[in-house]
Amino acid sequence: MQLIRIGDKVINRDRIFQVISRMLELRASGLSQTEVADQLEVDRTLVSRLETIGEVRKGKKIALVGFPIKNKKELAAIAEAEGIDMILLMSETERMEFARNQNGADMLNLVMSLIAKARECDAVIFIGSDQRLKMIEALVGSHVIGIEIGSSPLHEDKYVDPDDLQRLIRSLKQA
Repeated sequence: MQLIRIGDKVINRDRIFQVISRMLELRASGLSQTEVADQLEVDRTLVSRLETIGEVRKGKKIALVGFPIKNKKELAAIAEAEGIDMILLMSETERMEFARNQNGADMLNLVMSLIAKARECDAVIFIGSDQRLKMIEALVGSHVIGIEIGSSPLHEDKYVDPDDLQRLIRSLKQA
């Protein structure tokens, strides 16, 4: 338990963090600020102010999906720093290993789940081959922004310019 003394009061930091975590969970589940405040017996303005303090960005939900990517760690770090909502980047080795480790039904369920998650986003940046890009556009919809890294089939990892990706993400966030 983390306690701190402020004047003649002893404050439990852990309790504060627990209430804030619960508050954010309730808001993320769809409750209004007023409903959360009532449930946690706090002022609605506290909920609003805490959200403002922690806000990373407003606006569109953006996904980043790509394979086979040589510099996936670098791209993922940029995407995380920019607040991208869904990141799925794989090297060729990871992609092949992923496919080998799934049975047919599990693979189908997982792919369908990922497609549904991508369709919830306002924009999907897809990095891949020409044919994969066409398939993703057909499955996810017109809000796909493609970065073509070669002709199908691709069997080796491809380098993607991180500055180009960052510029694209920032332009989508501002649009």
